[in-house]
Amino acid sequence: MRSAQDWLARIRALPLPEGLRVMNVCGGHERTISMAGLRAVLPRTIELIPGPGCPVCVCPEEDIHLAVTLALRGDVTVLAFGDMLRVPCNAPKAEPSSLAQTRATGADVRAIASPREATKMALAQPDRQFVFFAAGFETTMAPVAGMIAEGVPENLSLLVSGRLTWPAVAMLLESGTPGFAALIAPGHVATVMGPGQWAFVPQRHGIATAIAGFTASGLLAALHSVIHQVIVRQPFLHNCYPEVVRDGGNRGAQAALGAAFDVVDATWRGIGTIARSGFALKPQFRALDARVRFVRQVETARKRAGAMPPGCACAQVVLGQMYPNRCPLYGRACTPHHPVGPCMVSDEGACRIWWASGAREPAGRAALEQSPNASAQQGAALQGAGS
Repeated sequence: MRSAQDWLARIRALPLPEGLRVMNVCGGHERTISMAGLRAVLPRTIELIPGPGCPVCVCPEEDIHLAVTLALRGDVTVLAFGDMLRVPCNAPKAEPSSLAQTRATGADVRAIASPREATKMALAQPDRQFVFFAAGFETTMAPVAGMIAEGVPENLSLLVSGRLTWPAVAMLLESGTPGFAALIAPGHVATVMGPGQWAFVPQRHGIATAIAGFTASGLLAALHSVIHQVIVRQPFLHNCYPEVVRDGGNRGAQAALGAAFDVVDATWRGIGTIARSGFALKPQFRALDARVRFVRQVETARKRAGAMPPGCACAQVVLGQMYPNRCPLYGRACTPHHPVGPCMVSDEGACRIWWASGAREPAGRAALEQSPNASAQQGAALQGAGS
């Protein structure tokens, strides 16, 4: 297996085209790119763009409002994965704008690490109502589907806000101005759904595509592949993560997803509705749906539906149209300690990742023509980053 340094040397030896923009569609990929300082050591003709790899960042505001409203009832315990607790939504100053703030008022809001924890908590308190706020991409929703298959206690309902990854990329490509010439597809999603889910990118749109793992060497291998595809003008789908990603994916996980959920049109916060991009409970699981069980709170949440907070550019960051530190709020009004937008909250959000990697200042005018995060960890970019 080649090391990261070997792959970097191979990339530098290629007859590189000018201004090659490569999008990655995974928060884990963006974390490796940023924390390893790959942008700083790659040739400047290559531009790595973070794309729609954060499900927390696109969770509809009305879903967050609904979770907050349910928690404020007093007779409901709201459960969510840790990232969701701090995601802010637009609310009057006198009201809590996140589940974390709601918990601070005395509401019963708990962070969980797995769907089975939700089941255990509900079973432990059968006289109390529990709502599991389930937001995530395919890799997160598959365990939720497994939980449903195992059986859900009567006092546990689900607020499902799951999304599929590929439709957002399809929307960008079909817009006619996608803003990238090559794609690095998420290895964890391909592990579940199979690599073939991404075949439409090269076949229908002529975009070089490679599925990557999560080490610096794995990402550089995928980057080398898509650059070579662009050079020879022969785009195809290259699985650069074969040790984990297999043809057909995880059939059991796919069967569980198909048994629990329908695929429906869904809202992405700040972006709008994307066709067939969301998971919704099948009709036979209607009794588990928090939107059915707490219909009055749903109507209240719909009235509060909205986009990103004023001045927040998270939607543009998610779509790869703006780098995190070019948002007017980045490093000023918006920091991890006081996040304004969801991209600064989640560990998969590009803004939070860039901040953690050392990009603490908003981009100045001189930086607008430079590759993003160019100052991060230049000397030790690949040290310990994987082999």
